Amino acid sequence: MTAQHSVRGDVAVLVPAAGQGVRLGPGGPKALRSLRGEPLLVHAVRRMTAAPSVGCVVVAAPPESVPAVRDLLSHLSERVEVLVVPGGASRQRSVAAALAATPDRYDTVLVHDAARALAPPELVERVAGAVRQGHAAVIPVLPVVDTIKHVQPSGEVMATLDRSALRAVQTPQGFRRSALVEAHAAAVDDHTDDAGMAEKIGVPVWTVPGEESALKITRPLDLAIAELLLDGVS
Repeated sequence: MTAQHSVRGDVAVLVPAAGQGVRLGPGGPKALRSLRGEPLLVHAVRRMTAAPSVGCVVVAAPPESVPAVRDLLSHLSERVEVLVVPGGASRQRSVAAALAATPDRYDTVLVHDAARALAPPELVERVAGAVRQGHAAVIPVLPVVDTIKHVQPSGEVMATLDRSALRAVQTPQGFRRSALVEAHAAAVDDHTDDAGMAEKIGVPVWTVPGEESALKITRPLDLAIAELLLDGVS
């Protein structure tokens, strides 16, 4: 893909942040767990607002935490509009709530998990640039380094998959707004991946290179790794 110059302020980023994150252990909503003294959500939104393309961030927060989250994020950027709305009972419903609250002027919309708190602004620009090139749905990906087995519930291995054709998917995922709206309108079951919803209605999904730093913080070990990344340890 050719390099793309950023267009200042033409992108909205939706951040579903209402989940509890039970795999991270007790302690409240995952997006509000602390990493080096600040909530994951603050780290994530700070990096989104640092991307020149981003003009608006819409956070879907736990309904009971909306006022507190507004206070947390109010100081992060003078340039970028940051909105906070009540999230839903699932990730999909939270994304839909954030999308509904996004100002109409944004035709390029990214969806980003607060759990990927260290995703760099350069990744935002890469995804947004691919949407500007004309791709209706764009995902950042990394090569799969482990051997992957297809395993039955009983534990029996059915097949060893060719990892050369497999990719691990990250966020932010980018969309032409109309494609994301259509995908959500057509969804029947709950989905945890917006690009997967777009695939189901026939939208081609394009890939761009991801970033190792955009790891998903799901378990306590991931928090420790994220702390090392913040310290500049590779």
